[in-house]
Amino acid sequence: MAVDEGVAPTAGTADGEAVHRLKPNAVGLLGVVFMAVATAAPITAMTGNVPFMVSAGNGVGAPASYLVAMVVLAIFSVGFTSMAKHITSTGAFYGFISHGLGRTAGLASGLLATFAYVVFEPALIGIFSTFATTTLRDQTGVHLPWWAFAALMLAINATGTWFGVSVAEKLLVGLLATEVTVLAAMAVSVALHGGGPHGFTFAPVDPVNAFKGTSAGLGLFFAFWSWVGFESTAMYGEESRDPKKIIPKATMISVLGVGVFYVFVSWMAITGNGEAEAVKAASSGNPLALFFNPTERYVGHWAVDVMQWLMITGSLACGMAFHNCAARYLYALGREGALPSLKHTIGRTHARHGSPHIAGLVQTVVSAVLIGAFWIAGKDPYNALYVLLAILGTMAILVVQAVCSFAVLVYFRRHHPESRHWFRTFTAPLIGGIAMLGVVALLVSNMGVAAGAESGSLLLKATPWLVALVAATGVGYAQYLKHRAPERYALLGRTVLEEARER
Repeated sequence: MAVDEGVAPTAGTADGEAVHRLKPNAVGLLGVVFMAVATAAPITAMTGNVPFMVSAGNGVGAPASYLVAMVVLAIFSVGFTSMAKHITSTGAFYGFISHGLGRTAGLASGLLATFAYVVFEPALIGIFSTFATTTLRDQTGVHLPWWAFAALMLAINATGTWFGVSVAEKLLVGLLATEVTVLAAMAVSVALHGGGPHGFTFAPVDPVNAFKGTSAGLGLFFAFWSWVGFESTAMYGEESRDPKKIIPKATMISVLGVGVFYVFVSWMAITGNGEAEAVKAASSGNPLALFFNPTERYVGHWAVDVMQWLMITGSLACGMAFHNCAARYLYALGREGALPSLKHTIGRTHARHGSPHIAGLVQTVVSAVLIGAFWIAGKDPYNALYVLLAILGTMAILVVQAVCSFAVLVYFRRHHPESRHWFRTFTAPLIGGIAMLGVVALLVSNMGVAAGAESGSLLLKATPWLVALVAATGVGYAQYLKHRAPERYALLGRTVLEEARER
């Protein structure tokens, strides 16, 4: 489709009505991969999750947890990518589930996914602000309030989304490359030095050890948590080149690439300390010593200083990626006019950049309000803002992933029987859906421990009910539209890329 410069591109809906479309052909395979991997935030996942897994989860079996999670998520992705070859929509889960299980389930899932990404951004701003204040204080002696860094990150995220995915991609590529490099330097150095003070040990990657330790369930949950956002590849389909090929490839590269990286880095961190020493370091007053100790010993003190700064940029990259995800989900819901006023506000794209600029601004305002509420309440940016909102968003997105797996089963049975396959469209999504429900159960049963200092928080206790309320709102409003505005109900989840229209 030709797009005139300076004019917001359009695409058709299910009834042929024109809607604003995101800028096409703006990002390639590597760009989509980088955007997805940035949401996983490797340095944040490693330094934030692994010490807790080692100290309170499955101990030295933490790398094995990542191995188990990688296999499960790869199986889930088989069904997910099979559907991506038929449907290309910025709404991703919203569009997939709507086509598979119907518009009502689609809207409920779309609201849940949007809700998850909306709260993920302020969560990451919380951990970014924590890393920034502590690093600046420790290395320069300068102390700035955490809310100042929160305001800075809000501004950066809003600017990146306004100018389109290609600008955000360039920023994320640079940030992601540096954080991956410093973690890889530590891991490779340990390997080249023979595996640490006691040599190589393979106990950390023995899958059996993923199910041992103080709380194996907690360790496994944190492993799955470390991947949250990998599925965002699908929402960049409309802006990518040849999405039917790029999105499936990008998804599997993200899952397997991140998985191998997580297993290797966490394994070398434990080996570089020694098994007993690793548990001791992770359980100390400075759990980051699990990574800082081998980095200083095998790379140099300068690398520890660099790692601290890259923890800041890594969380910035992750928050920026989640901001882009949230903006695109808001835009996807808005452009279909479930609420007519939204179609001409968050459902619009920028005339020049083809970006969801209004949706991005709305997401910035929502994040600012949430951050302000935690600040006024005197809550800690890490223990409260990051941990509580991350748990809330993770529960919502895991439920959506499970529902999406079952949507794949139904979709191919009803709409594309000629494409059905015993593994890709039946066994894999069935296993993936059941496994995702299992991870949700792990989260619910370990929620209090995961929340740490905020285990008694009202928000934590309300988390399952909030997730249920958002889903129920979607179901209720969809049924309202079905009976009162069937023409608007018919459009739910049906705005797809014109050349990939599902018929």
